[in-house]
Amino acid sequence: MSKAQALFNSSKVPSLSNNATTLPIGIGFINWGASLPSSLPLIQQYRPAAVWLFSPSSTTSLIEWTQGIRKASPETKVWVQIGSVADAVEAVRAVQPDVLVVQGTDAGGHGLAQGASLISLLPEIVDTIHSLATQEGLPTPTIVAAGGISESRSAAAALTLGASGVVMGTRFLASPEANISKGYRDSVLRTTDGGQATVRTKVYDNLRGTTGWAETYNGRGIINKSYTDALAGMDEDENKKLYGEAMGKGDAGWDIDGRMTAYAGSAVGLVKEVKGAGDVVREVREGARAVLERFGNAAGVEL
Repeated sequence: MSKAQALFNSSKVPSLSNNATTLPIGIGFINWGASLPSSLPLIQQYRPAAVWLFSPSSTTSLIEWTQGIRKASPETKVWVQIGSVADAVEAVRAVQPDVLVVQGTDAGGHGLAQGASLISLLPEIVDTIHSLATQEGLPTPTIVAAGGISESRSAAAALTLGASGVVMGTRFLASPEANISKGYRDSVLRTTDGGQATVRTKVYDNLRGTTGWAETYNGRGIINKSYTDALAGMDEDENKKLYGEAMGKGDAGWDIDGRMTAYAGSAVGLVKEVKGAGDVVREVREGARAVLERFGNAAGVEL
């Protein structure tokens, strides 16, 4: 965060150097693997605009993180990511997040192994959260959608389903700003038919040694030799050995017959070119607006 602060100090963007209350960046934590005592002093020092919490080990842990953040930096907004209606209710009741990130199972990387896509999950959560506000007087968080969104049409669809905004992951893997290898990026760009070319599984975590996730979680990645060999019954120790060898091959580890994990969502087939993150945001924002205006005009509604 010190590097981010230095960059903002040298730009025209408001930062801590001219009495802004927060540093205009967000930071995220995979909570089960993060240290609250180590994180709070940094949050207090730099006061990020947002802290995004995901996969706490328990509701008690989520409460501790939220209370700690709000005490350390009162102006920081707390984002909580969930993947089910039950988890949404629990989060809202327990910590009253400023933003609730609703993740559908089309998402790349980690999420609930059993779940639903945004098309059904998002409207049910929106309705449920509004009922909580009415019946229990709980504050209504801003709701944003995640999972399977990589371009303007899917972003517009999420807005019509009740989200106030969207977040994207897989699309930004093909941005220069993403700190990933060329082999990983190339794997994303050449993959099509994401529903068939990706899979939700624990195989990749087992091979990589990232096994602290709860049993209810797994990760969606591009199908590769590591997965197909595991499916065919290869001994896990042998698979781990081959994975380790692939790690030494650099970008070739992600070749078509490679073994390295490339986490990506089911919308990966819509990611066709490398584009700067800012350009992606503007393209999706303006494209979604155009989609909504087109349908609004067709229905005789002024947007």
